Amino acid sequence: MPDQFDLPRRLAAEALGTGILVATVVGSGIMAETLTKDVALALLCNTLPTGAILVVLITILGPISGAHFNPAVTLVFTGKRELPVNEAALYVIAQVAGGIAGTMAAHLMFGLSLLDFSAKVRTGGPQWFAEAVAAFGLIATILAGIRFQRTSVPWLVGLYITAAYWFTASTSFANPAVATARSLTNTFAGIRPVDLPEFILAELCGAFAGMLLMNWLLGQSRAAGPVPLAETIR
Repeated sequence: MPDQFDLPRRLAAEALGTGILVATVVGSGIMAETLTKDVALALLCNTLPTGAILVVLITILGPISGAHFNPAVTLVFTGKRELPVNEAALYVIAQVAGGIAGTMAAHLMFGLSLLDFSAKVRTGGPQWFAEAVAAFGLIATILAGIRFQRTSVPWLVGLYITAAYWFTASTSFANPAVATARSLTNTFAGIRPVDLPEFILAELCGAFAGMLLMNWLLGQSRAAGPVPLAETIR
C-alpha cells in the first residue's frame, strides 16, 4: 500500500512513472511519424505503446505511490480526503517535472533538440469537450475499478486510454502533466502551449464531474439491494 512508503519514495515513483509515460507517448509518436505517412496508422502506433506502458507502470509503481501520474487523479483523491493537500501539491510538482524529463528523454533518443515548443493546433469546443469526456471516463474507470476489481486497475486504465485515443476528438490527453510535457515537443504528440489552459481546465472539470458521479453511484445505499434470483423462484 502507498502509505507503507515514505514521501520521497512516493514522489520519486510519481516522477518516474510520469516520465516513462510521456517518453512512451512522445517517443512512439516520433517513431510512428518516421515510419509512416498514414496518420491513422501513426495514431495506432502511438496508441498501443501508451496503453501497454500504463499497464506496466501502474502494476509496478502503484504499490509505492498509488500510480497517479496525473494531477487530475491526484486532486480527485485529495477531494476524497485520501491524500493531504501538502502531499498532493508535491505529487503534482513531481508529475509535471517527470513529464518534462520524459519529453527530454524522448528527444535525446531520437536526436532532437532537448525541448521544442509545439506548433500543433489543438483547440476549439469539440476538443475541449472531448478532454472533459476523456478525464471523466478515466476517473470513473479508476474509482469503479478500485471498488470492484482493484487488481485489474492497471489493465482497466490501459484499456480505457487505448480506447479513448480513438473515440475522443482530442485523442485523450486526460492529464494536465502529460499535456504540459507534450507542449514541449514539436512532433506528432505535441500541443501548442497556447492551447494548454483550456485543455487543462477541461480535464479538471471532467475529472471532478467523474468523481461526483462515482461518489454517488458507488456509495452505499440504505435501500435494500436486488432480491437474489434464487429467492424469486422459491
